[in-house]
Amino acid sequence: MTVKSLAVLNKSYKKRVPCEMKKEQTRLFRQLPSGLNMEVIEQKGLVFADKKIIETQEAAKRTRLWFLFMEVIICSVLGSVKMFTTKKKIQKDKDAEPTEFEETVAQALFDLENSNSDLKSELKDLFINSAVQIDVAGNRKAIVIYVPYRLRKSYRKVHLRLVRELEKKFSGKDVVLLATRRIVRPPKKGSAVQRPRSRTLTAVHEAMLEDLVYPAEIVGKRTRYRIDGSKISKIFLDPKERNNTEYKLESYAGVYRKLTGKDVVFDFPVTEA
Repeated sequence: MTVKSLAVLNKSYKKRVPCEMKKEQTRLFRQLPSGLNMEVIEQKGLVFADKKIIETQEAAKRTRLWFLFMEVIICSVLGSVKMFTTKKKIQKDKDAEPTEFEETVAQALFDLENSNSDLKSELKDLFINSAVQIDVAGNRKAIVIYVPYRLRKSYRKVHLRLVRELEKKFSGKDVVLLATRRIVRPPKKGSAVQRPRSRTLTAVHEAMLEDLVYPAEIVGKRTRYRIDGSKISKIFLDPKERNNTEYKLESYAGVYRKLTGKDVVFDFPVTEA
């Protein structure tokens, strides 16, 4: 082959190389998976993807997806366990769904049952019906927990210890336990149905007073009638339980007023020296 022929061939090759490079570049980019951040290396005019980087990033993507899947599974299982423990410690009438606050109280009871060895056996078979939070004097809040009437004696056995532990969990809030009672309307005239004395409005409110101040006992009552026709009752408590109840007297009054609409004042009788 002559020198002239070599020169012509080299010239035609130089014109053909850029075209081949563009085709190779297009083919490579079409083969790249979409959505992946890959390092593209340019060497000797050719563009190609580093296969090791692609494989590494695909493996990392699979790992992230696996961890995300496991996180969803774990959260689902933990949520189911929490729901089960909550339903175990709260049973509402007519299978109503508990509120978020009621679930918090039920979870606190469950935690005490499993973490406090002194209360574990007593709390094992106990549950609540409902719970509400009430604003009382002094920008304080009180937590009212309704317990089944048939379990009120069991709750009274652990009342002091349970209330003390709950007030630690709900710092700055006073906790009171009330038995769930139902008020029945008076029967119609001529009806043969008789209303139990314990289901009247007066009886339920009186029983609520006793639950509210427990473990203190009510040793005296005084009712004062105002000029405008309203009245206020003064409830005297047993001084023996002063240390356990004195700091909650305002909360007692606020809770009772909120639940019954009646004004009461709690105090201890003055003892002569």
